[in-house]
Parts: sequence; structure tokens; C-alpha cells
Amino acid sequence: MHSQNFRRHVADCGRLALLFRKSAINCSIGLLVLTLTGCTHRNQEQSSLRPVSIVRITSQETLNDRPFSGEVRARFETSLSFRVQGKLISRLVDMGEQVHKGQLLARLDPGDFRLAAQGIKAQLITAKADRDYSKDDLSRYRELFDQNIISKPELDRRQTLYITAQQKVAALEAQLGQTGNQLAYADLQADRDGVVTALEIEAGQVVAPGQPVIRLAQLDEKEIHIDIPEHRVAELKQRQDVMVTLWSDSDKPIKARIREIAAAADPVSRTYRVKATLPKGRDEARLGMTATVWIPSIEPSSLAVPLSAIFTPQNKPGQTSVWLVDEQTTTVKAAPVQIGAALPGERVTVTGLSSGQLIVKAGVNRLREAQSVRLPQQFSLAQAKSAVHE
Repeated sequence: MHSQNFRRHVADCGRLALLFRKSAINCSIGLLVLTLTGCTHRNQEQSSLRPVSIVRITSQETLNDRPFSGEVRARFETSLSFRVQGKLISRLVDMGEQVHKGQLLARLDPGDFRLAAQGIKAQLITAKADRDYSKDDLSRYRELFDQNIISKPELDRRQTLYITAQQKVAALEAQLGQTGNQLAYADLQADRDGVVTALEIEAGQVVAPGQPVIRLAQLDEKEIHIDIPEHRVAELKQRQDVMVTLWSDSDKPIKARIREIAAAADPVSRTYRVKATLPKGRDEARLGMTATVWIPSIEPSSLAVPLSAIFTPQNKPGQTSVWLVDEQTTTVKAAPVQIGAALPGERVTVTGLSSGQLIVKAGVNRLREAQSVRLPQQFSLAQAKSAVHE
């Protein structure tokens, strides 16, 4: 009897243990299902957030070298001309030829000047003979006056004739000297060492006094002529150092200095002519070359954002905006801005924002107002602060 009761008790315990193991297995499976369901829900929620690239805007002073195109010219450039009228019979130099002081450049026909000189010489010989005769005649009349043979008025008349003959000789000598100068002016000579930069006439032409014939430029001092807008001229100062690059070799900057700033603007272009002097010995800067003068300009503090952060809302086609990121809720909000000057590195200056704000810099056309976004895991906020300087 006791043995049967014991066996029945053991069987009941086995059934209870089996039921317990089945319940534990069911509970474990249920917990595993709940865990997997929660993870799946969180993954789906996380995958619904749109990933964005962000940047923190900062204010900074912008240092730019503004380029202004100009031309290499000689500081001293003169248009040479004849001082007399005549027909050009020869031109002895060509364009670009280097000449020395006193070198003969061109010549007029000297025939008329020689004839004029010969005529004055003949008149001068006659005038000298009349003067000598008047001098001897005056001496005889002075002796007669001393003997009281002639009157005082008669002596004075003879003295006047002598003075007239004497002054006539002086006048003819002056005319002869002037004619000699005109004969010399028929030869055009270089007044300085330089290079021929322009030829205005050719042989056979008749030129007038003062008409430009040859333009001569000195090579010892060269400068760049540029035109500066009136809103930039206040940034320049006399003797200010600037950098110059030639279009023929833009990789080699040349240090120059502002020599002259025009006092008044050009009446047509409304720009100011500025001249920058090149250092001596710059033979590579040939006259007429195109050059660029880089003038440093420091702009005031401004907010700069990447150009890719700018977008235009569909409902406001005339308004440029950026997406601001709320760091607490990780949602975006459109903020209107006004675009300013372009900066290196595909950036622009803007107004309407504050320094330190977080904005979206990529994928701006796929976002909507108050949309939740996912920040890159590898992109920390500390990195966002420095990304604007990249």
C-alpha cells in the first residue's frame, strides 16, 4: 500500500516538473518575441529619420586680395614732334627699337630753310656795308660840326642813320640765327634713352609744327595703370605695397607700390586712375603687357555659410532660406536669409542668422518644415563647429 502511494507521488512530481519546464519555455519564447518586436519598432523609427550633414556657422573677418587688371606702361613717355613745318623725307627708326639720347630719328626736307638762310646772309652783308658807311659818314660830319661848318640837327640826322644801320645788322643776325635753328629743327633727335612705342607718320607726309611724330618711352621706370571704382578708392593709400602678376607668368608675383591716385574720377567711367610703380630691373614686364594688381582688402565681420546650404522654398520662390537644426528635438526649421558676397571655398556671406546656430549643409531640397532628422554618428557637435573652416 505504501509502495503504491510512493510511486503515485513520484509520478505526480514528474508531471509537475514537466509542466513547469513547458511553462518556462513558453515564457522565454514570449519574452524573446517581445524583445525582438521592440527592437524592430525602434529600428523602424530610427530608419524613418532623414540623415543630414550639418555645420555650425561662425562670424569671421574676411581677408581678400581684390584683382584689378591694368597695363604695363612707362612712367615717362613723350610724343616727339618737329618744331617747324615741312615734308618728311626719312624716318630712321622702327617700332620697338631702342634709341639713345641725341640719336637722329627723322628728317624734314631742309631745302627751304637753307634758301631762307642764304637770303638773310645776303641781306646781312648789305646791312653791314651800310652800317660801316654810316659810321664813316658820321665821323666826317662830327669833324665838320667841330669846325662849325654844319649845324647840330644835321649831325644828329647822321647819327640816327648810323644807329638805324647798326640795329638793322643786329636784326638780320638774329634772323640768321633763327633760320639756322629752323634748319637744325629739320632733324628730329631723341631727347633721352628709350624705346619707340608709336609711329604717327610715314615718309612723304607734310607735318605741321607740334604734330606728334614718334612716341618715346623710358625703360628705367615702369608702372601699372589701373582704374579703381569710386567705392574702393578709399581703401588705397599713397606708397601702399601691392602685389602684381603678369598674365604671361601669373605664378611669379611682383611687389609694387602705389605711386599716384587720381584726385578726380574719370567723367565717363567714373573710376579713379591709380598707378603702381614696379621695382627697377623688371625686364620681363614689357611695355603694353596686361597685368593684375592685387590690392588687399579686409571686410568686416560677417556670417559665412556653405553655398549648398542655401535653398528656395516652393511656396516662396523669391525668398532664399536655410534649414536651422533644433539641437534638443533634432528637427529642422526654415529661416529666411539674405545672400551677400561670395567667398573662397564655395561659401557666401548671409544676414538673418546668428553666430553659433546649427544648419543643414547638404540635402536641403529633400527636407520639410519640422521634419525630424538624424545627425551623422561620426559627426559630433564639436566637429560641426570647425567644419565651416574646411
